[in-house]
Amino acid sequence: MTALHPAPSVEATDLVVDPDRWPHVASVPRGRVRAAAARAVVASAVRRLPLRVQWPDGSFTGAGGAADPVLRLVRADDFHARLGARGLIGFGESYMAGDWEADDLTAVLTVLAAHASTLVSPRLQRLRRVAVPRRARGDANTRDGSRSNISHHYDLSNELFAVFLDPTMSYSAALFAAEPEGAAAGTSGVSDEPFAEAQRRKVARVLDLAGTGPGTRLLEIGTGWGELALQAADRGADVTTITLSHEQAALARARLRAAGHGERVQVLLQDYRDTEGSYDAIASVEMIEAVGAEHWDEYFATLSRLLAPGGRVGLQAITMPHDRMLASLDTDTWVLNYIFPGGAIPSKETIAERTTAAGMRVASELSMGAHYAETLRRWRERFEARADVVAELGFDAVFRRMWSFYLAYSEAGFRSGYLDVVQYGLEKPVHGHSEVSR
Repeated sequence: MTALHPAPSVEATDLVVDPDRWPHVASVPRGRVRAAAARAVVASAVRRLPLRVQWPDGSFTGAGGAADPVLRLVRADDFHARLGARGLIGFGESYMAGDWEADDLTAVLTVLAAHASTLVSPRLQRLRRVAVPRRARGDANTRDGSRSNISHHYDLSNELFAVFLDPTMSYSAALFAAEPEGAAAGTSGVSDEPFAEAQRRKVARVLDLAGTGPGTRLLEIGTGWGELALQAADRGADVTTITLSHEQAALARARLRAAGHGERVQVLLQDYRDTEGSYDAIASVEMIEAVGAEHWDEYFATLSRLLAPGGRVGLQAITMPHDRMLASLDTDTWVLNYIFPGGAIPSKETIAERTTAAGMRVASELSMGAHYAETLRRWRERFEARADVVAELGFDAVFRRMWSFYLAYSEAGFRSGYLDVVQYGLEKPVHGHSEVSR
């Protein structure tokens, strides 16, 4: 086990770190060999990246030019110690601790995401199984595990999410009227369309994919804060929506009552595996990422079981390349530790295979990665602009740095093309199985 010693004070960012709340942020790992190895890996990587590293003495290293992003080391020794002990988990923790800064955090992380598969040399990649932390199984998505994992994130506080979400309280990729410019190149990709309009367009398209109209028996798996159920009820559908989040369920019910849909929509605190009935349509927006890889077969089998023959599904899912998905399934990550315990992102190939195996077919696909990059840019801009409100809600400075890193880290994934988000239209044939259409 790696020994720990107290981290020095963080005068540069005035961080006060609660060691009970943030044990790995409050302490810096000992281990000179691992720290030296991390220093060598970083030095090798930045010689090949369009990035510069500024050291505490003001000097620069790296292949980047004046126009490229800069990662500024505040405490270089602590940065390398954390990275050596906990890999990319330590990289995120070092930002939370204030060991490094960046004027453009998203730009730095986008460079790293774009080169994720080559950051470490092939020779050192062979040591991955030894050096990279393995994923713990305590976060498995059993029924009890799923409730705990969902609560960890979604029950933080409705007021916290209201700080940075748009008025629809949608916490998934928006769909803008035009492709955000520059997103693929890693630039800002700014759109000037009102945020709520883009979110409502996303929801409307999912409902269209599911064939939702007057009298449709619609099941929503993953309520969020109720926007999809509201729009479906406005269309005249009879809606059952399920969630494991007490906070989300409470606000969704209040919004539905205020809109006059209290009788038309049922909001149930229920695991998708315990849902019964037959539905004409199912909608599920960015919920599959919380299922866990070990339950993807069960998730698609449940969709098929609950969907009436001839029924349709509107599914929105974050995806990653298949080879990267396979490499990450047993790897512990910063996101799993701090943001989404129990989560796993599928590949497009996995979704297609599981859909077919469950007796459904993929009728349509729409990739929206650039739209998610813009969505996340707006969320982070709002979150950081209202940091004082977040503090008033009781979230400390380490949490705020963590959340900024999470939003920038996610945006970088979509800007670099490492991640995508796809709206799928799935169909269940009236009789038997059907092949996937491309």
